[in-house]
Order: sequence, then structure tokens, then C-alpha cells
Amino acid sequence: MSGGVPFSSLADIEALERTPYEEAIPERTTYGLLRRAAERFGDRTAFAFLPDGELATPAQRVAYRELLANVHRAANLFRRLGVGPGDAVAILAPNIPATHYALWGAQLAGRACPINFMLQPDHVAALLDASGAKVVVALGPHAELDVWSAVQKVPGLAQRTVLAIGGDFEAALAREPDALAFDPRLTPDRVCALFHTGGTTGAPKLVQHTHGNEAHTAWFAHRFYGFDEQTVEVNGFPLFHVAGAFVYGLALLAVGGTQVLPTVTGMRNARFLRQYWKFCEREQVTALACVPTILAGLCNLPVDADISRVKVAYTGGSPLPTELAVRFESTVGIPVRNILGMTECAGLVSIEPLAAPRVPGSCGLRLPYTEVRVVPWRDGGAQLQQECARGETGVVVLRGPHVSPGYTDAKRDAGMFEDGWLVSGDLGHVDARGYLHVTGRAKDVIIRGSHNIDPGLVEDAFLAHPAVAMCAVVAEPDAHSGEVPAAFVTLKPGAGMDAEQLLAEVAPRVYERPAVPRRVVVLEALPTTAVGKVYKPALRALAAEMKLREVLQAAAPDVRVEVSAREHGAGCRAEARIVGPADGLLEQRLRDALGAIAVETEFRFG
Repeated sequence: MSGGVPFSSLADIEALERTPYEEAIPERTTYGLLRRAAERFGDRTAFAFLPDGELATPAQRVAYRELLANVHRAANLFRRLGVGPGDAVAILAPNIPATHYALWGAQLAGRACPINFMLQPDHVAALLDASGAKVVVALGPHAELDVWSAVQKVPGLAQRTVLAIGGDFEAALAREPDALAFDPRLTPDRVCALFHTGGTTGAPKLVQHTHGNEAHTAWFAHRFYGFDEQTVEVNGFPLFHVAGAFVYGLALLAVGGTQVLPTVTGMRNARFLRQYWKFCEREQVTALACVPTILAGLCNLPVDADISRVKVAYTGGSPLPTELAVRFESTVGIPVRNILGMTECAGLVSIEPLAAPRVPGSCGLRLPYTEVRVVPWRDGGAQLQQECARGETGVVVLRGPHVSPGYTDAKRDAGMFEDGWLVSGDLGHVDARGYLHVTGRAKDVIIRGSHNIDPGLVEDAFLAHPAVAMCAVVAEPDAHSGEVPAAFVTLKPGAGMDAEQLLAEVAPRVYERPAVPRRVVVLEALPTTAVGKVYKPALRALAAEMKLREVLQAAAPDVRVEVSAREHGAGCRAEARIVGPADGLLEQRLRDALGAIAVETEFRFG
């Protein structure tokens, strides 16, 4: 092992903590870890990039020595273009080797700001302004993924230097020396990256990362995973997400492992997915980086290759249903372990260690040299001066070397960064062995009259049903109770069951009567983010839309009413279009019908 015996219990973590922190981590900066790996494993493969998802096409391999040289070249280029410690390089590109050169090189010259290239141009522009980006690096014209044309629509782009991966970016790198041409003067507390978070709507929200934040998560992760320089991992996560960059990215680079990068479209590449197991055999993969939706898909993919080298599938991004983990392990034969992470702590809160049995419902043990507590949640805030008993539900808070100094806009820190603690917003508890269990989000709590309903516990009841593949429970607006639970589910292949029958069979398993959903909706797929995490705001909008449509149609059965709802801030906003000429009396009747339903609704006629 590159850094000690793998963890198997909280006692192992506590034993390590008796070593002074500076002795337990070999480098305190992101660059320090990369340089150390290149010195130790210079000829080993850092990246095996799959160009097109075809087995006949060989992987493009990048050795650690080559990676470090290109990081140096990128840093030299950015500094020559005027990027200093307080400036940013915005990066809009998939998880391919050249994007890594830009990401880590930007952290040497100044700050990296990876941006989701699927965002709307105005939102990208706001992130560029908020980050202070002087340079933009984007994927150039590409047949498989059209980022370039979207980038050209971003307002204010002409004010910045724009470089295309697959074109002038690599050409510019080739003109730079492969050794650093300047002293970066790095320290653990220097801000090196800005990662956006908080969804895809509203004002930009950028989390600051220091070198020390990123080095902490990257170095200590491998002691949970059991990873070393022999590890080969499939990493299809985008680099604008902390999972791709750190949880499965820098954590591998720090120990000299190999990352298999599956094409410019990652895990969305259908050709790659059809031959997933054969690629695992060809590349001698030992670990899988997943989210629950990917695990569910792999359960339905016949194992048509030798995957005996694969030791573990790590998953995070959204809660791991126990039934899904059991199904994957029994169907595929690969152990599953869970992870909890946040952008605000460089991607990691806790990890289930591979060297110990999977604990159903758990997301693992805290990182070394950190504190994770569960405290009461009252009046919309965390009670930091109190601590819940073992097994008691509250909100998860943490502090340690990986916790961000805050957002670029300090006004946003309130309620998230409090008295040295990061308030996660996750509801959960810590069990007797120190394992953290997360059951939902504090902001996702459904308040039905006087009942606080944890949607995670309701989801567990649905996921225990043999026909259910995935489930998400959200608040549906209600005139009488304020909110009531609504369940959205997907079914396993071949499962024939309607929503009414499913609700009848699941209702007795729900932990309390008020938590039984008023509505169950069967969908082909749940809406997800770019990394496969279930996107509940879209479901809340859908639940509101369905409720409003029913209420308005009941109030005017002879009139055609079309309703659409969309996310808006912490809630949603709706539009009701009445097919017909304007009618003030009808509009008032419909508004009266909505009564106390707390959804802002605009009426239109036509």
C-alpha cells in the first residue's frame, strides 16, 4: 500500500489520529500530491482514455511523468496569459486528459473554476464574472459532444482569452516548457479552486477550495478504498463535479492508480455501456466509480466478460438503497460500498471501508482528523451547542481540514458555515460503531400539519417492495395540510404493477400513517443531474403541477386548463393557461379554488 493498512473500523481511524497530522499526510497541497506521484510512479499509466467506446480502438494512455509535464505547461501558459493567485481559469470540458492538464495547471497559476457545460449561457456568464475568470478553456468542436457552439453563446466571452481543447489549447501547451517557469508559492490555505453548487438556477454560488482542503480528501480516501498504484478505476464522472475531480480523481492520482476515462460523454456513452464489462476485462479494472442509477443499470447488463479483478463498486451522490446494493452484489458479484460527500468539503464527509462488511443504510465512517456530529434541527437551523445521542436523528455537521473557507460571496455562508462547522443539511444519525446514516435532507422534510415527515424513511418502504427499482418522495402542496408526501417510482424490468396497487401494498410498511403518500406516480425514469443524482426540485415542480391541474380542472370541468410548473428559488412557480377568451369571473373562481395552496400561479387566457 502507498500509505498504510486499509481502515476497517473507527478504531483504526482513531489510531492514525495519534500521529501528528503533518506526519500522516505526505503533502499538504494538490500539486504536492501530483508531483510526489510522478516522482514515484513516473512510467505508470495515470489515464487510459477511451476515444470512442469501441473495443477495437486502443486506449490513449498518459503516464504520470507526462501528466506532470503537461500540468507544468498549462500552469506556465496561464501565468503568461496574466492569471495570478487571485484570478481564475474557467474550464468547460469533459473528463479527458487535456481537461486534467487545465484543472491542475490552473491551480498552480491561480484558481480553477470548472463549469457544467450544460448550463444556460447566461448562467455560465454569471459564473465567469463571479469567479474572475481571465481565461476560458473549453472542448473544441467535437462530433460526439457539442460544447463549443454553446460556449460561443456565452455573453461577455470576448473579454477573456478562450482556448479550445483539441485545437489551440494543446498547440499552446506544446510551446511551453515542461518544467515550472515560476515559483507558485503554494500553501495549504491558498484558495486554488472554485466549484459551483446549488443547482442550475438562480444566482451563482461558488465554493472556495484550498490546497489543504483538496489534499486532505484526496490523501485519506485511499485508506478506506484499499487503493494503491495497482488500482485501475473506471471514472466516468465530469470534472466540474467534486466526485470526478477528487473522490474518484485526485484520490487515485495521489497513490499512483490508473483512471479509465470512458469517452468524451462519459457514462452517457451508449456504445461504452453496452460493452462495459468487456472494457473492464480489457483494461484490467479493479474498482468502479458509480452512482445508484448506474448501479441499477449495470444490474440489468449481462456479465459477458471476466471481471474477477474488480474488487469493489463505490457509489455516492444520492442515498444508496439497501435493496439495490443487495441486488447488485447478488447479480454481479461485486461488493458495494457507499460514500457521502459535499462540494463544501472538497467532496468527502464519510466512506464505507472496503475492509469491513457493508452496513445497510450507512454512508460510512468519518475521515481522519475530522469531526462529524449530529445535532438537533429546530426552527430552521442547526443547534450546534447540542449533540444528539447515538441513533437519534438530527442534522449532520462537520469540521476539519477539508472544510471550505466559505463561498466567494460571504453573504451566502450564513446557515452553512457556522462557528467553524459546516452544516450539511442532511438528516441522519451516527450508530454505536461510529457509522453515519443519512435518511434525508433537512430542507426536504415534508411538513404535513404538525408532522415532520422524513422522505428517506418513506422511500425505504417503497424500495423494499420487489417491483420497485428507484423511488423519490417529495412534498406536494396541499390546501389543508400545507404539504403531503408524493412518491415517484421506477419499476424493475418486467414488473407489472400500477400506482394504486403499489401504494396499497407499500402503505402498511410506511413508518407512520401521516407519512403515507397521497400520490404515487410511476415514471420511466427519475430526473437526474449530470452525475446521475436524483433531482428532487424537478419532482417537486411535477407534483405541484399535477396537484394544480386536478384542483383547477375540478373547479372548471367544462373548461380546458393547461398547467405547467417550474423550479423557482426554494419552491416552484406555475402557469395556468385557460383555453378561451379572457374571463375575469372564471379567473377569480379558479384562484379561489387554489385557496391556501402555496404555489405562485400566473393565469393566462388564449
